[in-house]
Amino acid sequence: MPRIFDNIELKLVTGLQSVLPAATASSFCVGYLNLRGWGQLADLVENLPGGEEHRACRLLVGMHRPPEEATKLLSGLNRRCDAADGPMQARLKHRITGSFREQLEFGVPSTQAETALRRLAAQIRARKVFLKAFLRHPLHAKLYLVRRNDATTPLIGFVGSSNLTLAGLSHQGELNVDVVEQDAAEKLQAWFEDRWRDEMAIDLSDQIAEMIETSWARTELVRPYLVYLKIAHHLCEEAREGEREFRVPRIFAEKGTPLLDFQERAISLAAHHLHRRGGVLLADVVGFGKTMMATAIARVFQEDDHTNVLVICPPKIAPMWEGYLEKYEINGRVLSLGKVVDTLGRPDAPRYRLLVIDECHNLRNREGRRYRVIRDYIERNDSRALLVSATPYNKQFTDLSNQLRLFVNEDQDLHVRPARFFQAWVAAGKTDADFIARFQTSTRSLRAFDQSAFPEDWRDLMRLFLVRRTRQFIIKNYAKFDEVRQRYFVLLNGKPEYFPIREPKLVPFSLHEDDPTDQYARLFHDDVVKVIEHLALPRYGMAQFLVKDADCRAQQDQRLILDNLNRAGRRLIGFCRTNLFKRLESSGYSFLRSIDRHIIRNLVTLHAIKNSLPIPIGTQDAAMLDTAISDEDEEFVATDDDDDTTARIETSVDQVRQSSAATIEAYRPRVAAIYRAYNEQFRHRFHWLDPKFFRPELASALEADAQALLGVLKRAGDMVA
Repeated sequence: MPRIFDNIELKLVTGLQSVLPAATASSFCVGYLNLRGWGQLADLVENLPGGEEHRACRLLVGMHRPPEEATKLLSGLNRRCDAADGPMQARLKHRITGSFREQLEFGVPSTQAETALRRLAAQIRARKVFLKAFLRHPLHAKLYLVRRNDATTPLIGFVGSSNLTLAGLSHQGELNVDVVEQDAAEKLQAWFEDRWRDEMAIDLSDQIAEMIETSWARTELVRPYLVYLKIAHHLCEEAREGEREFRVPRIFAEKGTPLLDFQERAISLAAHHLHRRGGVLLADVVGFGKTMMATAIARVFQEDDHTNVLVICPPKIAPMWEGYLEKYEINGRVLSLGKVVDTLGRPDAPRYRLLVIDECHNLRNREGRRYRVIRDYIERNDSRALLVSATPYNKQFTDLSNQLRLFVNEDQDLHVRPARFFQAWVAAGKTDADFIARFQTSTRSLRAFDQSAFPEDWRDLMRLFLVRRTRQFIIKNYAKFDEVRQRYFVLLNGKPEYFPIREPKLVPFSLHEDDPTDQYARLFHDDVVKVIEHLALPRYGMAQFLVKDADCRAQQDQRLILDNLNRAGRRLIGFCRTNLFKRLESSGYSFLRSIDRHIIRNLVTLHAIKNSLPIPIGTQDAAMLDTAISDEDEEFVATDDDDDTTARIETSVDQVRQSSAATIEAYRPRVAAIYRAYNEQFRHRFHWLDPKFFRPELASALEADAQALLGVLKRAGDMVA
């Protein structure tokens, strides 16, 4: 009487395990084979004599076409399954071996999978397993035949729906039946033999074994240096392709403006990104000739497919761009940023295939009208976008994703995901399905990256769209050193061009310490310096004030914010202190404005703590100092005191002007109004944390710093608003 194996009451793997130990040979025909699932049968197959096919396990795999392709074939008008010719056989063989290779590359390696793969490769080499792919037509059969030394039932078959995968052999949802009646079993064996001997059943045994032996599951160790070389090869693949595909136009040399080597490399790489992804962000640091490089890229695309160009830029640099377009004979026009809405917002706006947006950091806010007009124009005209800026990143990672949204759909599959974010997500007990359900987007989209506060995730994303080199990078990779002049240089037309040396110059001015109206004399005093030196700056080191069980109290989103606080450490505190000293030395006006804002932000945090309100956490983390995204030169790094948005918020309320009013009580109405603006109008600009995560010492440190800085304001006299 036949038995039913539904993987619920009775599992198919149990049925196979009951007969395989006594087997002398076996024959399996399946639609799909999971190489890692071989571990369920490896021990049983090991008992086979091997050496020849009739003493081993023969495995025939039939579905060489993806399920979606098979569906199209069956639903098409012509449903014949013609035999594949030679070229088709080669393509099918390449496809099925490629699918096995993808199996090896996909997923996290595990000890269990490694053992299963190694056993399979060893059994193939020992000729205990023979593997073929049936290429004549798609074969979706699932048949397991076991021959054994048994007088009553020498041949047993299992027929049903289970593929040779972990799910197929042991998980529910399958239906199989055993065939012990010998006439029926022998007919199944004959059916298998016909297909196994088919001339279009291609042996893959050695290929699969070699594939495993050269994969991560190999037995011998790989030299770390070879791993490094392979990683480097893949990381620079696009740069190498860009150099092969795109060259700098001759017109630049003809016009007497040849480009340097590092500029030519940037042009090739940026052109490759632009061609492949529809947009690129050219963000070399100040002084590297981004305008000239962007002009060359525009000329490359004009020569390649007659692309016309529209340059969008601030009014002050529009004449420069007009001169470049005329000099290098580029078909295009220049549009001032202020005229974007009126010009590009019209339905009959002329079509430009390439938009060059200079100073693109002006478009960090996707809620602005200009931003929406430019984005809609690019989408409507299928235009490419070349973004140019030395400072694309200010303080929030969304500054980057918002600029990418100009030419990238926020839900588009980018084939890369924020891995560090999802490590934390999984550690909190959540899955990809939870993420998709919550945010209604792919885990590999811009919107997914928006959820990450980890700089390494953003580096992974921006390598797809960003071309950026720092001075140190150019010096290390392109420059030479003049031992005589002790300076680095690059060659231009065979002549050395030296890197400029920054030489600080003293600009003296008089201080009259006896003059009570001399504000600077009161600022440049040892007492003021000591105040700055002794500031605790608690907002820049909030991690040191966390309660011991903060992680246990936090939800997933809160853990990410807490982790980001822990990343900054003393570096950010020192950076802020240095910045205050720079303000003091450069401008009394700037210094007093910075002091005022610093007091405000301390008191806003204090206001939240004392009223048990969520604390606004700005992007005051180690990412500000990340040279892979922000500039390595400190003078170009945006700091807390430079943020235009918060400055507008804080100056929108009447300020304290008189030194006599410079008290915490006088600030309170202003601080309460600013907190409301943070929480309502600008809530998306901040992360928010419950005060329960911080010890009372945070409030004490905030108030102490505010009192010390108020003393500086009183010493300086009237503030300059």
